[in-house]
Amino acid sequence: MTAVASKRTGNPDPVDFLDIDALLSGEERMVRDLVRDYVRDRILPNVAEWFESGRIPRDLGRELGKLGLLGMHLEGYGCPGASAVAYGLACMELEAGDSGVRSFASVQGSLAMFAIHRWGSEVQKSEWLPRMAKGEALGCFGLTEPDFGSNPAGMRTFARRDGSDWVLNGTKMWITNGGIADVAIVWAQSDDGIRGFCVPSGTKGFAANEIHRKLSLRASVTSELVLSDCRLPEAAAFPEVRGLRGPLACLNEARYGIIWGSMGAARACYETALGYAKTREQFGRHIGAFQITQEKLVNMLLELNKGTLLALHIGRMKDQHRAHPHHVSFGKLNNVREALRIAREARTILGANGVTLEYPVIRHMNNLESVLTYEGTSEVHTLILGEAITGEAAFA
Repeated sequence: MTAVASKRTGNPDPVDFLDIDALLSGEERMVRDLVRDYVRDRILPNVAEWFESGRIPRDLGRELGKLGLLGMHLEGYGCPGASAVAYGLACMELEAGDSGVRSFASVQGSLAMFAIHRWGSEVQKSEWLPRMAKGEALGCFGLTEPDFGSNPAGMRTFARRDGSDWVLNGTKMWITNGGIADVAIVWAQSDDGIRGFCVPSGTKGFAANEIHRKLSLRASVTSELVLSDCRLPEAAAFPEVRGLRGPLACLNEARYGIIWGSMGAARACYETALGYAKTREQFGRHIGAFQITQEKLVNMLLELNKGTLLALHIGRMKDQHRAHPHHVSFGKLNNVREALRIAREARTILGANGVTLEYPVIRHMNNLESVLTYEGTSEVHTLILGEAITGEAAFA
């Protein structure tokens, strides 16, 4: 039932119960509907097979680029300069298809492209951003290491000077798009503090090894990046930024997209469970007529609508330049946690059918287990908020 139809009958929409759609502008709805249609036509008919086979088509980059979704919130260099809310709505619709698809776009736009746009030289911006916006060149973001995820300050990858060049050695782990990227944004320790580098994938001494046997984010390329005496010219380094503020600014952009994206996955699970409860019969009645099933569905509806309102509020704050990184941590912590709970509850309503790829629930549930811990674990975001409200750091 659509929101318009709901108003005619006097009943709230069973998904958009609070009529959040009415809070969006016409342009924002147009972006949402464009991405929703793309996901319905291109992603949903294929994503279960991609998930099962552990792959994602590289051509997706050009398709998303043609829709203007790569780096869509950036300005100039072929990027459309969309609002934070419009970008969030796109993330929500992409993740309603699959977290791997949203991650594909998020890593490209909010990590790799944002890093170049925010910290890169004019030469780096002109070389990479127009092609990346079109999906003709793909990027990845190398920060996490095998032994240093939540503590990036401890990274061991090191960049040393050798004449006018830089030589990088180290390993990065769990890198989305790594094996299909044309350029890697790599962060490394140096005698001058943490530095960022644009590393073309064909550079001698650079290798991307795909990680297999994943049970989550299977419709996504995840890689280990290995840098062995990887020699780069001075022009490959970001010219001014030093320290963790460089990569952390990028992570904040990606985390913002997750606030919305997780609600897309949650919505897909809730809609599936609701539809199933209305048709599945047990003991002579649809299971949606039983009290416990209704309680489950209502709890899912509450958190879905609250989480979507939270995403919209933070998006409006971001567009007004009022959003603090702590607000993003607030949204990421709450919405991913609740999305995972919704997915798990939806799985129970589907029973045994909930563990098959004939339905999207187990796929979303498995994906959300990764979303829960990447771009900052729940524990890290809890401590970020704990420090914000008490003034006491509790990370050590």
